[in-house]
Amino acid sequence: MAGLLIAGDMEENTKVFELVKAGGWLMLPIIACSVIAMAIVIERLWMLRSRRVVPGDLVAQVWKIYRQRQLSNTQIASIRDSSPLGRIVAAGLVNRNYSRDVMKEAIEEVGHQVVHELERYLNTLGTIASIAPLLGLLGTVIGMIKVFSAITVAGVGNPTVLAGGISEALITTAAGLSVAIPSLMFHRYLSGRVGLLVVKMEEEALKIIEVMQGERAAEADDAE
Repeated sequence: MAGLLIAGDMEENTKVFELVKAGGWLMLPIIACSVIAMAIVIERLWMLRSRRVVPGDLVAQVWKIYRQRQLSNTQIASIRDSSPLGRIVAAGLVNRNYSRDVMKEAIEEVGHQVVHELERYLNTLGTIASIAPLLGLLGTVIGMIKVFSAITVAGVGNPTVLAGGISEALITTAAGLSVAIPSLMFHRYLSGRVGLLVVKMEEEALKIIEVMQGERAAEADDAE
Protein backbone atom coordinates (compact mmCIF):
# COMPACT_ATOMS: atom_id res chain seq x y z
CA MET A 1 0.00 0.00 0.00
CA ALA A 2 2.80 2.40 0.95
CA GLY A 3 4.60 1.55 -2.28
CA LEU A 4 1.48 2.43 -4.30
CA LEU A 5 1.16 5.76 -2.48
CA ILE A 6 4.81 6.61 -3.10
CA ALA A 7 4.48 5.64 -6.75
CA GLY A 8 1.35 7.78 -7.05
CA ASP A 9 3.10 10.78 -5.48
CA MET A 10 6.05 10.38 -7.81
CA GLU A 11 3.72 10.21 -10.79
CA GLU A 12 1.90 13.37 -9.67
CA ASN A 13 5.19 15.19 -9.13
CA THR A 14 6.33 14.14 -12.59
CA LYS A 15 3.10 15.48 -14.11
CA VAL A 16 3.50 18.79 -12.29
CA PHE A 17 7.11 19.08 -13.41
CA GLU A 18 6.17 18.33 -17.02
CA LEU A 19 3.37 20.91 -16.82
CA VAL A 20 5.74 23.56 -15.51
CA LYS A 21 8.31 22.62 -18.13
CA ALA A 22 5.71 22.89 -20.88
CA GLY A 23 4.87 26.42 -19.75
CA GLY A 24 8.34 27.66 -20.63
CA TRP A 25 10.74 29.91 -18.78
CA LEU A 26 8.02 32.38 -17.77
CA MET A 27 6.73 29.80 -15.32
CA LEU A 28 9.75 30.56 -13.11
CA PRO A 29 8.80 34.18 -12.29
CA ILE A 30 5.15 33.13 -11.92
CA ILE A 31 6.13 30.43 -9.42
CA ALA A 32 8.38 32.93 -7.60
CA CYS A 33 5.43 35.34 -7.37
CA SER A 34 3.25 32.59 -5.92
CA VAL A 35 5.82 31.72 -3.25
CA ILE A 36 6.31 35.38 -2.26
CA ALA A 37 2.55 36.00 -2.18
CA MET A 38 1.96 32.95 0.02
CA ALA A 39 4.70 34.03 2.43
CA ILE A 40 3.26 37.55 2.68
CA VAL A 41 -0.28 36.29 3.27
CA ILE A 42 0.77 33.90 6.04
CA GLU A 43 3.00 36.51 7.72
CA ARG A 44 0.35 39.26 7.58
CA LEU A 45 -2.45 37.00 8.82
CA TRP A 46 -0.27 36.17 11.83
CA MET A 47 0.84 39.75 12.49
CA LEU A 48 -2.61 41.30 12.02
CA ARG A 49 -4.36 39.22 14.66
CA SER A 50 -6.76 41.45 16.55
CA ARG A 51 -5.61 40.37 20.03
CA ARG A 52 -1.99 41.11 19.07
CA VAL A 53 -2.62 44.55 17.56
CA VAL A 54 -5.44 45.76 19.84
CA PRO A 55 -5.36 43.90 23.19
CA GLY A 56 -8.80 44.21 24.73
CA ASP A 57 -7.65 44.88 28.28
CA LEU A 58 -4.80 47.32 27.61
CA VAL A 59 -6.72 50.54 28.17
CA ALA A 60 -8.25 49.20 31.39
CA GLN A 61 -4.81 48.21 32.68
CA VAL A 62 -3.36 51.61 31.80
CA TRP A 63 -6.22 53.40 33.54
CA LYS A 64 -5.78 51.23 36.64
CA ILE A 65 -2.06 51.99 36.80
CA TYR A 66 -2.74 55.69 36.27
CA ARG A 67 -5.34 55.86 39.05
CA GLN A 68 -2.95 54.11 41.43
CA ARG A 69 -0.26 56.72 40.65
CA GLN A 70 2.13 53.97 39.52
CA LEU A 71 2.65 55.21 35.96
CA SER A 72 6.44 55.42 35.69
CA ASN A 73 8.74 55.61 32.67
CA THR A 74 9.39 51.88 33.07
CA GLN A 75 5.66 51.16 32.92
CA ILE A 76 5.25 53.35 29.84
CA ALA A 77 8.15 51.56 28.11
CA SER A 78 6.52 48.22 28.91
CA ILE A 79 3.20 49.43 27.48
CA ARG A 80 4.99 50.70 24.35
CA ASP A 81 6.62 47.32 23.71
CA SER A 82 3.46 45.29 24.35
CA SER A 83 1.60 45.90 21.07
CA PRO A 84 0.98 48.38 18.24
CA LEU A 85 -1.85 49.87 20.29
CA GLY A 86 0.59 50.09 23.20
CA ARG A 87 2.91 52.27 21.10
CA ILE A 88 0.07 54.68 20.37
CA VAL A 89 -1.15 54.78 23.97
CA ALA A 90 2.40 55.27 25.26
CA ALA A 91 2.77 58.36 23.04
CA GLY A 92 -0.24 59.86 24.80
CA LEU A 93 1.00 58.85 28.26
CA VAL A 94 4.36 60.54 27.71
CA ASN A 95 2.48 63.79 27.07
CA ARG A 96 -0.20 63.26 29.73
CA ASN A 97 0.71 66.46 31.57
CA TYR A 98 0.11 68.60 28.50
CA SER A 99 -3.09 69.73 26.82
CA ARG A 100 -5.53 67.51 24.98
CA ASP A 101 -4.31 68.81 21.60
CA VAL A 102 -0.69 67.95 22.40
CA MET A 103 -1.65 64.42 23.47
CA LYS A 104 -3.75 63.95 20.36
CA GLU A 105 -1.02 65.22 18.06
CA ALA A 106 1.56 62.87 19.62
CA ILE A 107 -0.82 59.92 19.29
CA GLU A 108 -1.58 60.74 15.65
CA GLU A 109 2.11 61.02 14.79
CA VAL A 110 2.93 57.61 16.26
CA GLY A 111 -0.30 56.25 14.78
CA HIS A 112 0.89 57.03 11.24
CA GLN A 113 4.05 55.02 11.91
CA VAL A 114 2.07 52.09 13.31
CA VAL A 115 -0.31 52.07 10.32
CA HIS A 116 2.68 52.05 7.96
CA GLU A 117 4.03 48.96 9.75
CA LEU A 118 0.63 47.25 9.66
CA GLU A 119 0.52 47.79 5.88
CA ARG A 120 3.99 46.29 5.41
CA TYR A 121 4.29 44.05 2.32
CA LEU A 122 0.71 44.80 1.18
CA ASN A 123 2.00 46.91 -1.72
CA THR A 124 4.16 43.96 -2.76
CA LEU A 125 1.13 41.66 -2.61
CA GLY A 126 -0.88 44.11 -4.71
CA THR A 127 1.96 44.33 -7.22
CA ILE A 128 2.05 40.55 -7.53
CA ALA A 129 -1.71 40.53 -8.11
CA SER A 130 -1.15 43.00 -10.96
CA ILE A 131 1.89 41.53 -12.67
CA ALA A 132 1.03 37.80 -12.43
CA PRO A 133 -1.69 37.94 -15.14
CA LEU A 134 0.61 40.12 -17.26
CA LEU A 135 3.30 37.45 -17.03
CA GLY A 136 0.68 34.90 -18.08
CA LEU A 137 -0.34 37.15 -20.98
CA LEU A 138 3.29 37.49 -22.03
CA GLY A 139 3.57 33.70 -22.00
CA THR A 140 0.47 33.55 -24.17
CA VAL A 141 1.98 35.95 -26.69
CA ILE A 142 5.28 34.06 -26.76
CA GLY A 143 3.44 30.76 -27.19
CA MET A 144 1.38 32.12 -30.09
CA ILE A 145 4.52 33.49 -31.73
CA LYS A 146 5.96 29.97 -31.58
CA VAL A 147 2.76 28.60 -33.08
CA PHE A 148 2.87 30.96 -36.05
CA SER A 149 6.59 30.33 -36.51
CA ALA A 150 5.88 26.60 -36.63
CA ILE A 151 3.08 27.18 -39.14
CA THR A 152 5.45 29.18 -41.32
CA VAL A 153 8.01 26.37 -41.30
CA ALA A 154 5.90 23.19 -41.27
CA GLY A 155 2.42 24.34 -42.25
CA VAL A 156 -0.77 23.39 -40.42
CA GLY A 157 -0.78 19.71 -41.32
CA ASN A 158 1.23 18.53 -38.30
CA PRO A 159 -0.58 19.25 -34.99
CA THR A 160 2.37 17.95 -32.96
CA VAL A 161 4.50 20.83 -34.16
CA LEU A 162 1.85 23.33 -32.99
CA ALA A 163 1.10 21.68 -29.65
CA GLY A 164 4.17 23.04 -27.84
CA GLY A 165 3.36 26.70 -28.52
CA ILE A 166 -0.34 26.30 -27.77
CA SER A 167 0.29 24.49 -24.47
CA GLU A 168 2.82 27.13 -23.43
CA ALA A 169 0.27 29.86 -24.16
CA LEU A 170 -2.52 28.17 -22.17
CA ILE A 171 -0.39 26.99 -19.23
CA THR A 172 1.22 30.37 -18.53
CA THR A 173 -2.13 32.14 -18.73
CA ALA A 174 -3.73 29.71 -16.30
CA ALA A 175 -0.74 29.89 -13.95
CA GLY A 176 -0.72 33.69 -13.96
CA LEU A 177 -4.42 33.89 -13.16
CA SER A 178 -4.09 31.21 -10.48
CA VAL A 179 -1.55 33.42 -8.70
CA ALA A 180 -3.26 36.77 -9.35
CA ILE A 181 -6.79 35.89 -8.20
CA PRO A 182 -5.98 34.75 -4.62
CA SER A 183 -3.33 37.49 -4.31
CA LEU A 184 -5.91 40.14 -5.16
CA MET A 185 -8.47 38.61 -2.78
CA PHE A 186 -6.04 38.53 0.15
CA HIS A 187 -4.76 42.02 -0.67
CA ARG A 188 -8.30 43.41 -0.42
CA TYR A 189 -9.01 41.40 2.73
CA LEU A 190 -5.80 42.40 4.52
CA SER A 191 -6.19 46.06 3.53
CA GLY A 192 -9.70 46.03 4.98
CA ARG A 193 -8.41 44.35 8.12
CA VAL A 194 -5.77 47.04 8.58
CA GLY A 195 -8.46 49.70 8.21
CA LEU A 196 -10.63 48.02 10.85
CA LEU A 197 -7.72 47.71 13.27
CA VAL A 198 -6.81 51.37 12.75
CA VAL A 199 -10.37 52.40 13.67
CA LYS A 200 -10.21 50.28 16.84
CA MET A 201 -6.85 51.74 17.83
CA GLU A 202 -8.15 55.28 17.33
CA GLU A 203 -11.14 54.53 19.54
CA GLU A 204 -8.98 53.11 22.33
CA ALA A 205 -6.48 55.99 22.12
CA LEU A 206 -9.28 58.57 22.28
CA LYS A 207 -10.60 56.86 25.40
CA ILE A 208 -7.24 57.42 27.07
CA ILE A 209 -7.20 61.09 26.07
CA GLU A 210 -10.75 61.80 27.22
CA VAL A 211 -10.43 59.94 30.50
CA MET A 212 -7.10 61.49 31.47
CA GLN A 213 -8.14 64.99 30.48
CA GLY A 214 -11.38 64.53 32.39
CA GLU A 215 -9.44 63.36 35.42
CA ARG A 216 -7.12 66.36 35.22
CA ALA A 217 -10.07 68.73 34.92
CA ALA A 218 -11.70 67.13 37.96
CA GLU A 219 -8.48 67.42 39.98
CA ALA A 220 -8.17 71.10 38.98
CA ASP A 221 -11.74 71.77 40.09
CA ASP A 222 -11.10 70.07 43.44
CA ALA A 223 -7.95 72.13 43.94
CA GLU A 224 -9.94 75.32 43.45
